[in-house]
Amino acid sequence: MDRAENVLAMRMPFLSRIGLDRPELRAWAMYDWANSAFWTTVIVAVFPPFFSDYAAAGLTPAAATARFAWATTIAVTIVAILGPVLGAIADYGAMKKRMLAIFMVFGVIATLLMATIARGEWVYAAVIFIAANIGVASSQVFYDSLLPHIARSEEMDRVSTAGFAMGFLGGGVLLIVNLVWILYPGLFGLPDTVAAIKLSFISVAVWWLVFSIPLLRGVPEPPRVLERDETGQENPVRVALTRVGETFRELRGYRNAFLMLVAFLLYNDGIQTIIRMASIYGAEIGIDRNAQIAAFVVVQFTGIPCSFLFGAAADRIGAKQALYFALVVYVGISTLGYFMTTTWQFFALAFLVGTVQGGSQALSRSMFARMIPRHKSSEYFGFFSVFEKFAGIAGPALFAASVTIFGSSRAAILSVILFFVAGGLVLTRVDVVEGERQALNPT
Repeated sequence: MDRAENVLAMRMPFLSRIGLDRPELRAWAMYDWANSAFWTTVIVAVFPPFFSDYAAAGLTPAAATARFAWATTIAVTIVAILGPVLGAIADYGAMKKRMLAIFMVFGVIATLLMATIARGEWVYAAVIFIAANIGVASSQVFYDSLLPHIARSEEMDRVSTAGFAMGFLGGGVLLIVNLVWILYPGLFGLPDTVAAIKLSFISVAVWWLVFSIPLLRGVPEPPRVLERDETGQENPVRVALTRVGETFRELRGYRNAFLMLVAFLLYNDGIQTIIRMASIYGAEIGIDRNAQIAAFVVVQFTGIPCSFLFGAAADRIGAKQALYFALVVYVGISTLGYFMTTTWQFFALAFLVGTVQGGSQALSRSMFARMIPRHKSSEYFGFFSVFEKFAGIAGPALFAASVTIFGSSRAAILSVILFFVAGGLVLTRVDVVEGERQALNPT
């Protein structure tokens, strides 16, 4: 055995422990690295203030915020409606990778077009933002649906958390590069901050496209499996609509998978509320914008090792118990947020969020993947997407109601605890072992 083979042999046990020991697993996880740049740079850090300050110039701040909120809502709604139907088409035609590629390219083109937005063109900006969101969120449905086809049941938690860790790393690295461009445009020969922001959008599109190639080349397309009454010659759209209805009825029969979705809807509502309200709450107590961005970077890079740790913990104590731990930490985050008054406390909370954010979402994905029939994974993950996208509706509503009643966001941040408790209670009803058995032996 030569030196290269010795090095590879030494690396394999480590790669196995973190869920990246086979080429197809590493290729799959690279798509998290690829598309997370869109979530970090476009969704969270750069596009919202760019929209309000530049694209919506001439509108009042309240009007700009409202239009951005409506654009987000429209995109989420479209993805939620299309998700199950597109998933059924992909399953019927054995075209998960093709559908992922189509929506990835659609999203990449929309992201490139963000660089063409002119000052005051808020309608154009909103349309492009909606299109890019549809691209990234729809491609995620097919990405998630590949998980049960590339990973064995006993390694699915490790592989899922590895994907999230790669996403934190990839998204964090490009975010830092983009923020340096934006903060110091002159050092890079850029005329101003707007030019740096537009260059950031271009970099996200190129990053997303280039790092999608490993999945497209290295992950095999799952084989086509037809239902008993299908010949393979039917109209795909008609079959998809029929399958969606059948899958919805079947989902209620897969009791544990359905309960997992309900639990996920509840506690993810709390998670999304914390993510969406953090900047508003931070600003209310005096945390400046630069500190908030730095805190978000802390979340990204804390999430890398902690996502891997959640995968290891799931192996030792089970994914369900690891999820309970994450929910307890989130309850602590909400409680500490109530007492927060200083910037260092805001950073401490960012660190705590980073420890559990990736792990909780990754294990939710892998637990659900183990409890659904694999040949219809895109359809089921289409419904998973519906629950994921609509999580975050009730939480901000309760947050707003609490602010109205008590006159402060401090009481509102405590109200989020209800979602973690309710989600945890429903999670106690999920029997993962029985759910796996039923998925492997459907009646």
